[in-house]
Amino acid sequence: MDSDRDLFEIAKRALGNAYAPYSRFRVGAAVLTREGNVYSGCNVENSSYGLTVCAERNAVFKAISEGARAFDTLALVSESSHPVSPCGACLQVLSEFTPALRILLCTPDGIRRTTTLSELLPDAFGPDDLPR
Repeated sequence: MDSDRDLFEIAKRALGNAYAPYSRFRVGAAVLTREGNVYSGCNVENSSYGLTVCAERNAVFKAISEGARAFDTLALVSESSHPVSPCGACLQVLSEFTPALRILLCTPDGIRRTTTLSELLPDAFGPDDLPR
């Protein structure tokens, strides 16, 4: 992976695969692992709305299923005119693996904001909060 721009382009391609017939809010994501591998995902809606899965979780779950456990950067692209943040459920899933994750919030035109998971979800609930 050469740059944030490359990660953005992969997320943008994933956006094209989104299945969002109900909300019409298509999202693509790409996650870069600490080992340098990239996994992409898109949102997939279902007529039973609770079964819908977000692009970010799709990308992360693909990576996890291939053995990745630590991530460097996530690029998130939506068709909105302004960059959108991952939802709370996605932030929580991401915090399980990389609390210091860099996040690129993008529109189809490019990267609009760079932030971190800890900025978007301070004081996240995590494994250390569980009784031992």
